[in-house]
This record gives sequence, C-alpha cells and structure tokens, in this order.
Amino acid sequence: MRQIRKKLLFLTLLAVVFSALTGCHGSRERSSFTVPDEFDTSKNYEITFWAKNDTNKTQVDIYKKAISDFEKLYPNITVNLRLYTDYGKIYNDVITNISTNTTPNVCITYPDHIATYLTGADTVVPLDDLFSSEKYGLGGSSLNYDSPTREEVIPQFLEECSFSGYYYAVPFMRSTEACYVNKTYVENLGYTLPETLTWDFIWEVSEAAAAKDASGNFIANGQNIMIPFIYKSTDNMMIQMLRQKDAGYSTDSGEIQIFNDTTTDLLYTISEHTKSGAFSTFKISGYPANFLNAGQCIFAVDSTAGSTWMGTEAPLVDISKDALVDFETEVMMPPQFDPENPKIISQGPSVCIFNKEDPQEVLASWLFTQYLLTNDVQIAYSQTEGYVPVTEKAQNSEEYQDYLSRSGEDNLTHYDVKIKASRLLMDNVEHTFVTPVFNGSTSLRDASGQLIENVVKSTRRKQDINDEYIEKLYSDVSSLARLDQISASTSGKTELGELPRTSVILLCTLGAAWVLILVYVLGQVLKKKNK
Repeated sequence: MRQIRKKLLFLTLLAVVFSALTGCHGSRERSSFTVPDEFDTSKNYEITFWAKNDTNKTQVDIYKKAISDFEKLYPNITVNLRLYTDYGKIYNDVITNISTNTTPNVCITYPDHIATYLTGADTVVPLDDLFSSEKYGLGGSSLNYDSPTREEVIPQFLEECSFSGYYYAVPFMRSTEACYVNKTYVENLGYTLPETLTWDFIWEVSEAAAAKDASGNFIANGQNIMIPFIYKSTDNMMIQMLRQKDAGYSTDSGEIQIFNDTTTDLLYTISEHTKSGAFSTFKISGYPANFLNAGQCIFAVDSTAGSTWMGTEAPLVDISKDALVDFETEVMMPPQFDPENPKIISQGPSVCIFNKEDPQEVLASWLFTQYLLTNDVQIAYSQTEGYVPVTEKAQNSEEYQDYLSRSGEDNLTHYDVKIKASRLLMDNVEHTFVTPVFNGSTSLRDASGQLIENVVKSTRRKQDINDEYIEKLYSDVSSLARLDQISASTSGKTELGELPRTSVILLCTLGAAWVLILVYVLGQVLKKKNK
C-alpha cells in the first residue's frame, strides 16, 4: 500500500511539473467579451475615434457626417474624432497609450498592428460574441440603423480580421495594388499591353524606355528625366513577388522565412534593372504619380486608393499644369510571374475596439463601429478614392452600381481611373491574399521593403551587389528589425497567442521549483528505501 501511495505521489508531482513547464511555452487564453443584455440609454457615453484621412477634406467630412448621423440615432453617445495623416502615427500612439491605459475606444488600424496591441492582456476586444448578438450583432434586431448581416460582409475581407483564435476587427475599406500604365508610351515603343502584365514584360519595356538618343535625352519622352518603372510600396513588392513564386515569407506562427534563395534572386534582378536606370522606388526617387503625370514614368505601381492622383485628368494632381503630359492611362493588375494564376495583396484599413472597464462603454463603441459598415458610410467613403465597400449590401446597392456605371462622366466623383481601380479589386477578390498576422509581423513587413530599398540605394551608389553583400544585408536587416527575436519569441506560439515575458518568467520559475521539490521527494524516498 505504501508503495502505491509513493507511486501516486510521484505521478501527481510529475503531472504538476509538466503542467508548469508547459506553461513556459503555452498560450494565454483570452477572455471573450460578454455582451450586455440591454444597452443602457439612461447614461451618457463619450467615446474617442482615431482615424486616418490622407489630408482628404472629403473624407474628413464623411467622418463628421457619420458621427453626426450616429449621434442623432444614439443621443446618449458622443463620438470625439481625432484625425491622423499616417497609420504609423496611430500605431505609435496606441502603443504609447496602452501603458497608461488611455487607448482610444475605436481605432482605424491594420491587423498587423493589432497583433502587437494584443501583447497587453485583453487590450483589444474580441468581437465574436458581438458579431453574433441577436440584439446588437451584425444585422441585430435592436439596432437603430440598417446594419449588414454577417453574411453580407465579404468573407475574404472579414477573414483578414481573424487571428489568434478570434475576430479582433471589422474591415472598413479595402484596396489592392494597381499598375498605372502610360499606354501611349508603351505603344510608341512598339509594344502592346498584354491582358495581364508579367514581370518579364515590365522589365523589357522599362529597359527599352531607358534608352537615350544622341543628345542624351530619353527616346521614350524626349526629356532628360525618365524612370520607366517606379514602385511605391516596396514591402508589398517583395511580399507579392514571393507569394507569386510560392517562396517563403513567414508562417502563421511567426517563423521568419524571407531570407531564402528566391529572395536573393529577386534582389539581383532588381539591382540589374536599377543599374540600367529602368527601376526605382518612391522612397528614393519620389512619388510615382508625379513622374507618371509628367511623362517621366511608364509603370507606376501604387494602391488602388491612390488612383485619384494618377493620370492626366487626375483630380488630385500634385504637379503644375504646364508639367502635365497628355497620355492614355491604363489600370492593370501588378506584374505577375504566372498570369494564369495571379496573386495580389489585399489591404486597407480595419476597425478595432479597445477594452474598457464598463461593458456598456464597449457596447457603445461597437454600435458606432458597426455603423461604419452601413451603406451610407461605405458608399460615400469608397467614392473618394479607389477603395471598395467591404459589404455585398453596399456593393450591390442601386446607388453604388449607378456610381460605377457613370465612369468617366466627370473627372471628380466619377473619374474613370478611380472607378477602373475599384473594379480591378472587385473583379479579382478571389486572387487576393494577406500575410500572416503575429506579434512582429509589422517589423517583418518593413524588413521586406527595406531589402529592396537597400539594394536599389547601393546599386545607385555603384556598390557591388554580390553574395557577400546579400549575406550582410540579410544580417543587418534582420538585426535592425529584430527578426531573430521575433523567431525566438514565436517558436512556442500557439493559436491563442504568445504569453507576456513576465508570465513566462513566473511560470518557468514555478516549474523549476516543482522540479526541485520532486528531486527532494525522490531523494527522501530512495533514502528511506536504502535504510
């Protein structure tokens, strides 16, 4: 009997030890938000909304009108708008405010950013129960407005907001990348645009456009300035190239895979075309639209949301009228390695809600967040740039379909390049993809673009781009972005997310203590047995 008790004691201690040690690498289960049975209209709530507007006054007016209309529907909720011109600034301010518990209530952001916000316990509200609430969920019965149902939110866009086991945001607007092409110059060079651009075609035409005449002017435009191919977002460029090649970028759990042979080959190719003058980037040379509109660029890759800056008749032209060159603008998918199997990145802002002590305040935040999905807001905002509404309810509405049908009717609301850019995404939703989201995915995204930027910069400075250079580049970029730390911290990550450092230390300490206890107990047992 004594031997049985000893064995039971041993097995119990062993189980506790393994449980404690597993906690060192395990997941932290997040608490779901409990939706109140009723929204308390007898109390007043003041919520803050941080948004980005690209200095576009029309967008600001849409935000203000949405807030005003919402406050009429819910007189006990006041929404304070704070505007930013850059998503990075929103991200930095949120990170700063998490430590002081002064985060906004509602925030326009990106899933990559939310993954970092989640390193604080219960910082961002998981929305699953709010989605499904009969009264206040998507299409809920007790809402004071006509909200889309969950089924009416485009599934691909909604899934982009799901990670770490929960939905942490709702999509607000969606865009992708487009290649804005000076079709006139392409044809003048003797080429015909294919149905889908390929990297080989882009590089060939760009090299032809980089040729000069005897006077030193470029043959393509007769000017002394020509950068045939300019890419605005080099992080998207690298990410899309790798996805099209089915090469490594990262895993869902955060394993960094970007430093591979395919990446190396791509960087060599980019360097080659930079050296000839056929390629450059926004950070190095300037805004692609300005070069395109001045006839100094043939292929300008930018977001579909940047369409209102592209083309001779663009409503938001940034250069003087006398610098404009008349040409036909074509809006095409970014270049592909396999035109039969195109892959383009899905991007655009989402909206998250930050946790507060009062569940009623969180519910007030959700009511406003959901209002941003109504047709009035979705359609109005999508008409300002080349965004598309994130709900089928808005896309299929008579108002939005009428908007699309009037392409080219004017060069403001119905600017043809803008509507072509919107249609590009709507027609290719099934070809879109998103990158894995984890704590550190923002740093990896930045690093992917930095690889291209460094190679272009070094090539222009006439540095040798060789194996030694690439090896050092990988080391430098990895160190600067702390990618080695990301890999280490996510190696034990599970679906529910990574534990905070303090919790890891505590659990590992407890595990070590149990190990010592077990060693002591076993020692005592053996000691008695020897006696």
